[in-house]
Amino acid sequence: MEDSKGAISTEAFNNFSYTPSTSGPAQASPTQIDGEWTVEKALAALGIEIPEEVNSPITFFHIIERLKTTKRQGWTRHGIHDGESIADHMHRMGIMVLFAPPSVRSSVSLDKCLKMAMLHDIAESVVGDITPSDDMPRDEKSRREAVTVDFFVDRLLGSAHGGDDESAAEMRAVWHEFESGTINGVPNSPSPERDFVQDLDKIEMLLQMSEYERRHGVNLEEFTYSATKIRMPVMQTWANEIIAGRPKHSKPAGPTIASREQQDRYYDSNCVFK
Repeated sequence: MEDSKGAISTEAFNNFSYTPSTSGPAQASPTQIDGEWTVEKALAALGIEIPEEVNSPITFFHIIERLKTTKRQGWTRHGIHDGESIADHMHRMGIMVLFAPPSVRSSVSLDKCLKMAMLHDIAESVVGDITPSDDMPRDEKSRREAVTVDFFVDRLLGSAHGGDDESAAEMRAVWHEFESGTINGVPNSPSPERDFVQDLDKIEMLLQMSEYERRHGVNLEEFTYSATKIRMPVMQTWANEIIAGRPKHSKPAGPTIASREQQDRYYDSNCVFK
């Protein structure tokens, strides 16, 4: 709510409640929910209470702080406990968009690509970081993320909640285009922006893999399989360069956390296999 001078009231902040669970050795998990998973149950598991009246985007901004504090689980499961957050991953992807190769720049909207990079994992602030090794059906993962995006738009954003309808609708549209190629309600529509940003999603992971291998002296061979899911030839050259520049390993890779079959199921709905 705004006063007569246009300043945002502190009401949303004062009414917002976030009390992380203290049970267990780690932060609360929004994935372990009894019965059907819902946004409301996940928020309750995270200790987040939503004000009855939401009059500005501030509540939404508080929730997505979890993108800064939630670690990417693929690295954690390989013993890298001081690794990147979801927000770290999205931030570098955004920078990578700005330095797209000329052949890509001429065929995509960089503005849309940047929005995709910064929004594609927005639902993980509530859903959590679900990885191939979780073996969750792709449809269920997508359902949880879609209802979370709907919750953001319909319950926390838009003019009914002191925000902007156009911006809220655009976030939903950009997210669905990245996730399923849905444009104007039509799934699997051609989208060079989607192809590019989904490739960047994997390339950023390959960069991080290589950096952790050097920093921690581990062999993260498992993650190189994602390179086979890259669509654009020019992006494949980037992936090849990263893989070729990996450190030479004197010991074999550790135990596989996600099998190739699990990775295939995870990527199946949005990747062209080679």
